[in-house]
Amino acid sequence: MKDIEELYNTVIKNDYSYGTGACAVLNKKIKMELNEYGEYKPNFKHALTDDSEELPLQMVCPNSDTSPNEDEISKTLYAKVPGIEYDKRIGYYKELYAGHVVEGDYRKNASSGGFGTWIFKELFDRNLIDGVIHVKENNDKENPILFKYDISRSVEEIKAGAKTRYYPVEFSQVINKIKEIPGRYAIIGIPSFIMAIRLLALQDPIVNDRIKYTIGLICGHQKSAKFADCLAWQVGIEPGALRSINFRKKIPNSPANRYGVEMTGVINGKEVTITKSMSELLGHNWGQGFFKSKASDFTDDVMNETADVTLGDAWLPEYSSDSKGNNVILVRNEVIASILEEGIKNKKVKLDKISVETIVKSQASHFQHTREELGYRLYKKDQLGQWRPQKRISASNDIPFIRKRIQDKRMQISKESHLSFKKAVELGDLNYFINHMEKYVKRYNRLYHVKSIFELGPKKIIMKISNKISRKSTIN
Repeated sequence: MKDIEELYNTVIKNDYSYGTGACAVLNKKIKMELNEYGEYKPNFKHALTDDSEELPLQMVCPNSDTSPNEDEISKTLYAKVPGIEYDKRIGYYKELYAGHVVEGDYRKNASSGGFGTWIFKELFDRNLIDGVIHVKENNDKENPILFKYDISRSVEEIKAGAKTRYYPVEFSQVINKIKEIPGRYAIIGIPSFIMAIRLLALQDPIVNDRIKYTIGLICGHQKSAKFADCLAWQVGIEPGALRSINFRKKIPNSPANRYGVEMTGVINGKEVTITKSMSELLGHNWGQGFFKSKASDFTDDVMNETADVTLGDAWLPEYSSDSKGNNVILVRNEVIASILEEGIKNKKVKLDKISVETIVKSQASHFQHTREELGYRLYKKDQLGQWRPQKRISASNDIPFIRKRIQDKRMQISKESHLSFKKAVELGDLNYFINHMEKYVKRYNRLYHVKSIFELGPKKIIMKISNKISRKSTIN
């Protein structure tokens, strides 16, 4: 079987593609398209009938069984860096920090601590790069796609592209552009995208030469474009009428995890801007997995292990209470490590050194779902006799019963959110979606309630019941 047929019959047909666009860079007959559920998928229609020279497509796909894994890639990149250390949970690391940018308005304009834009600025100032590949608003307002990967060639352009985007993108067009225009580039992306760039660089010498730095983001999972539509529809902006969205609008004097969503769109022929607390919108609970890409449930990379530096939200009590936002930072690259050290010395940034345990704690739920419970999801696929990607985690049924049911419910919520939202749009009835999904959310919440009771233990349960009886007796 040809390489392309093997990839199509395993990763693509079984919906394990991250939609990065790497295969479309290697084979120009593959086109990246948004499917009916708002996810980027590679269209192999014309490529499968191509009898030209065989291309190593599986080698650039993170979920194929042929490409190197994150351990193999990161070892080649970082094992010989002076002072580097290794932990199996977070990969290689030179320094670990938590904090924020003090200089300028980088923190104010960012979703958290401002380091993504600031590091790019520093690379520009040192004449180490000519351009930055990052996700920006789509300037073509006639196009329903709100965001796309693009190139910025100045600090001002980069600042305009700050903020987190919970929206699908692909990089084939922009990578093809840098192949045509010589230069030194830095790219930012979630784990699957940085891994795909690393794999592509092994197959394409031009990409390898021109991508000089990679900044990785910690990402719970990929969302479809329908996630944005769903949030907007809940405030009255119907699908197709959304013009822009800020997924992470900071709310002054509120904890960093209590952010808002700012949406601009057309209601009754008039353009309006509405801000709503994320916690008030159906789909706000990241653990439930609304509009999640199936492939996201089959990654074992929490800390973007093949990136030169990894940035995430500092979900730690001592940092998340600050509404202005803070980052956790994991550094692997010597140049970026020296930039951060100099920034600390010159008081451009405020950073505290943290331990491996602290950075793991900052993403505790993510680690539990992605590393500790991935084995169960793999086990379920094996029991059904279905193809699934080989991961660094082994298939296992060895997790508590209640956690199994939570995993089952998450996968069900994810699948049903895609299907029922499509049906709601066809009916023109948001309530169809809300009513349908709330049934699953209630069952999910009940599981967590049962879990919390089990975690109390017999003695604490008896004590809790006794206290309730005592309070009732006192009132009566």
